[in-house]
Order: sequence, then C-alpha cells, then structure tokens
Amino acid sequence: QVQLVESGGGSVQAGGSLRLSCAASGLPDSTNCMGWFRQAPGKEREGVAAISTGSSKYYADSVKGRFTISQDNDQKTVYLETDSLKPEDSAMYYCAARRGGCWYLGDHNKWTYWGQGTQVTVSS
Repeated sequence: QVQLVESGGGSVQAGGSLRLSCAASGLPDSTNCMGWFRQAPGKEREGVAAISTGSSKYYADSVKGRFTISQDNDQKTVYLETDSLKPEDSAMYYCAARRGGCWYLGDHNKWTYWGQGTQVTVSS
C-alpha cells in the first residue's frame, strides 16, 4: 500500500521559512519522480517542484530561487525547503509521486500517488 505522509507545515510571517517533508512507503520500483504541489482555496492545484530518481530538479517559475527540493539517498523522503515566503505561497501543500518523468509538473492529473497535505499559511 502506497503512503505519502507530509509534515512540516505551519504559520509563518512573510520572509520566513519552513521545511516540508514527505515520507514515502510502498511505492513501486518504477516510480521515477516525486514532487510537491499546492492548492489555495478556489484555485487550481499547481506544481511547485519535482525531483527525479537521478536528482534532476524542476521548479515552477513562481518559486525559483526561493524553494529547494531534495531527497534522501534512499529516495524515500523528499523535502521542500521554502524560504522568503510570501502571503501568496499560502496553500495546502501536497506530496505526489509518478512513474515516468518529472516534466509533468504542470499537470497534476499526470501524477498517480498523493499525500493528504500539510497547510502552509504566510501572514503579511
């Protein structure tokens, strides 16, 4: 049974930082990519960052230079370091995984496995 469990969300002031974690278990060996998505109330779910088993990294333009995705050597835990947070970064953040490449960061429908999410709230 696949499980993706996020943690690390919280409330911070603008300019602050949070480190999100995603612990994965039960993923098939064919899983090549893990990523982070976010969804604010009334908005579409959007891709934030993704990392391949080969450690290639992909970022949404809105977070480049502020967010960093990384993974443990065993690729079972993925992290999202969020720095210089802005109020518009407030959302539920979801961990996701898929077989195949990471270039589908822009289409959440291409991702197979999802966690329950962790809330990030940034106040001005």
